[in-house]
Amino acid sequence: MSASKSETTSALGPDEPERDGPGSDLLAALLDGMDAALCAFDADGVVTHWNREAERILGWSPEEAVGRRGFAGWAVRTADADDVQGRLMAAMTAPGRQVHEFALLRKDGGRVLVRTQSAGVRGADGRPAGVYCAFSEVHAQIDLERSIALSEALFEDASWGVVLVDVDLRPAVVNRHAARMLGSAARTTALGRPLGELIVQGVEEVEGALHHVLADGAPGALVELWLTVRTEEGERRRCWRSGFLRLASPLAEEPVPLGVGWLFQDVTEAKLAEQEADRLRFRFSQLHRAARAAAECEDPMEAATTQLDFALAGFADHALLDVATEDGARLVRAAATPSGAPGPVARVAGAGIPLRYPQGHPALQAMDRVGSVRTSTGGGPGRTESWAAERQWPRDAVHALSTVLRSRGRTLGVVTFLRWANRPRFERPDAEYAESVATQVASALDLGRVRGE
Repeated sequence: MSASKSETTSALGPDEPERDGPGSDLLAALLDGMDAALCAFDADGVVTHWNREAERILGWSPEEAVGRRGFAGWAVRTADADDVQGRLMAAMTAPGRQVHEFALLRKDGGRVLVRTQSAGVRGADGRPAGVYCAFSEVHAQIDLERSIALSEALFEDASWGVVLVDVDLRPAVVNRHAARMLGSAARTTALGRPLGELIVQGVEEVEGALHHVLADGAPGALVELWLTVRTEEGERRRCWRSGFLRLASPLAEEPVPLGVGWLFQDVTEAKLAEQEADRLRFRFSQLHRAARAAAECEDPMEAATTQLDFALAGFADHALLDVATEDGARLVRAAATPSGAPGPVARVAGAGIPLRYPQGHPALQAMDRVGSVRTSTGGGPGRTESWAAERQWPRDAVHALSTVLRSRGRTLGVVTFLRWANRPRFERPDAEYAESVATQVASALDLGRVRGE
């Protein structure tokens, strides 16, 4: 607009060249080539310039507009003419630009709301010589402002992460929330860096999704990605529900890819709660099925091992059943899953020799506490094998959960569940499930003792 103002000032000055001169042609071409609607008035309010964008918006040609005094009687309602003219011409003596909104009339009689920016023009002697005015349809301006406001809100106040990734799959713009989720102290920290430097695990899935969007467009549904990112608390496993948008330049005749918009929310807590609910439903179902299957067993030990077989599904890799001797002082291995290979829980051949568990063994602790004891190895592969051997467990065991067997106030033994290295350690909910299993196993064993079996 500063260029337009300079040209308009020259055109309205007292030393104005002949209108049919080369300068006038250049000015007309410049004004007609601009995207903004432009018009100008001299000091008496007579229209001196009217470009093609003004003609497009209102329908009046330059020949019809230039030479008219103000907008009265043609581009504005008569009742509004004085107010519109007064506010427009007031810009001639006011400092800076004046912004107004007016309802103008199109040539076909329709009304259009426009937003104007007006500024005074001075002649060579420094005196006010007229006004130039740029205007646009308000809805177009509002659309632009909304787009800008939306962009600013997304990158400043949004409660989800927004990352604009360029065609090289490097962040070009990152909003505040995304920067925090990626473990960056500032929004600019992540810019231009490979995603592999920001995401510890799961970067292949993210890059695969981004490549797909660039090649084939955005997927039709949201995608849930499990990633490990670095945070102030260390590396954390998170689930981000993600949506993707392919970005293309609106200025090119053919779509030119600019990158991908990646929007995501952290739904880790909800997904973990959902997984836990599914796990609880499955375990309750297993307990119910185990009770029904055990009820069909005439042999109490068979009923107990059946209970353990159902409990192992999705829970542990190995199970050991140790029963207490009559005096309750020692434990004897009664049943176990095969060592080193998957298989059902079966009686141990030659059972009857007391186990020589060292003092402080988790099974003995469970008996002393009348509850559950969880433990895991803290060493490497070599240490893991010795750790398991010291406790008389299979060498691949790295996590253990020992739970006492109690029935009618008596301790009947201990059941120990073991997990290999590819599984997580036992947590409190696992102990609660193991205690439910132990209750059913103890009931089966106690029934056998009552029968004298």
